[in-house]
Amino acid sequence: MIFMKKILLTSLMLLLFVLTAVSQDNNNPKKDPVGSWKFTAPYAPEGYQSGNVTVASADNKLTASMSFDSMQYKFPAERIRLTNDSLFFSIYLEGQSVDICLKLEDNAKMTGKAVYSEGTVPLLLSKEKSEGEK
Repeated sequence: MIFMKKILLTSLMLLLFVLTAVSQDNNNPKKDPVGSWKFTAPYAPEGYQSGNVTVASADNKLTASMSFDSMQYKFPAERIRLTNDSLFFSIYLEGQSVDICLKLEDNAKMTGKAVYSEGTVPLLLSKEKSEGEK
């Protein structure tokens, strides 16, 4: 009888643990990088301190581009990777690869850095509202 009580108690505790874990997972919606993001990089070289990052998804594959307010060209992203809540990609700028590492804080904010041959520049991104959200 005592053995059955221990099994029942252990089973109930395990069930409670599983239900808690599942409920916490459902309460944390997946963060989505898709959209248009306005970025600032106050410590970047002149001409590269602000602009946009656009992230799109088609056929479960991400694409991205980066543009700067000081120029019209959009730099296509390469080696795009989304791991947990972090987005990684590279752009080719002025003859060198610039690695971008971003962390999705929530669905409206990302923070990160751009790493290039002369150092690291902090980035702050905020999601621009789409036409339907305005």
